[in-house]
Amino acid sequence: MDMIKVSATSRTSPVAGAIAGVIREHHRAEVQAIGAGAVNQAIKALVLATGYLKNDGINVTCVPEFADVTIEDKVRTAIKLVVEPQA
Repeated sequence: MDMIKVSATSRTSPVAGAIAGVIREHHRAEVQAIGAGAVNQAIKALVLATGYLKNDGINVTCVPEFADVTIEDKVRTAIKLVVEPQA
């Protein structure tokens, strides 16, 4: 399963569709965002994806985590959203 990477310019609907699709297929999705704008888009996409999945009878939980990411030899702190179906 690949990490879903979100930027400040990402469109929320396609990201939401990707989150919902990964949850349906793998029962777990990881969404990564670096920066306030990217985190904003990721959260909006997560809200949309939650609605999509609810229509299928799937309720999800989200656990936010910090993650260190190396970009061009610099370590940056990212927000990682771990999304899973509720137990």
